[in-house]
Amino acid sequence: MADLEEQKQIQDAERDVTKLWRAWRTVHEMCQDRGYELTDDEVRISLDDFRRDYTDPSGGPDRKKMNFSARPTTAMLEKYANRPTAKQPEPEPPAIGTIWVEFHSDQSIGIKQMRAFAQHIQQHNFHTGLLVTQNPITPAALKIVPVVLPAVIETFQEQDLLVNITHHELVPKHVLLSAEEKRTLLERYRLKETQLPRIQTGDPVAKYLGLRRGQVVKIIRKSETAGRYASYRWCL
Repeated sequence: MADLEEQKQIQDAERDVTKLWRAWRTVHEMCQDRGYELTDDEVRISLDDFRRDYTDPSGGPDRKKMNFSARPTTAMLEKYANRPTAKQPEPEPPAIGTIWVEFHSDQSIGIKQMRAFAQHIQQHNFHTGLLVTQNPITPAALKIVPVVLPAVIETFQEQDLLVNITHHELVPKHVLLSAEEKRTLLERYRLKETQLPRIQTGDPVAKYLGLRRGQVVKIIRKSETAGRYASYRWCL
């Protein structure tokens, strides 16, 4: 019986490691697709290398070792740059910065854990905090997110990251427009942004890309006649 129990524990640990490895890869692909600086070796880590670097002595995943930060690339900074206006010819710096990604080791996330996460973001001057949890965050904890600090806080569950949704053949390519590209689009078609079709911030692809209210995303679809065509969505 003892041998069977030990074998089951080993199998459970291996299952958890494989699950976390898949979530790890999706999060890194997500950050890279948004424009953060990550090497291909970090993004495409093998299961064997992940098992070697991110497990505890018992063979289970060590989530504390999985936390990481990443800086925006020059291209990402340009994408988020504020365009000059007549009232503000010298715009503020780009509204983006270093991201902190944390795989939380606690089974449940309440106000205490969320406050600690927010304090970590604030103390280290991270622009964005991305919290990956094992289970749903309590509603009370989610309510404090908008009021604890000015930084952006995003949350994902591990199970939602096991597959990268943008790799699915039925999901078209989404490309965030810069402020200047958005202005050019609206002027070309003589539109107000409110006249564009909309995409909600809670949309799975919008969450993946970290879209913010007011941004416009270009959606590129395949077409049997034109090869491909583009449409645009205004984020709400």
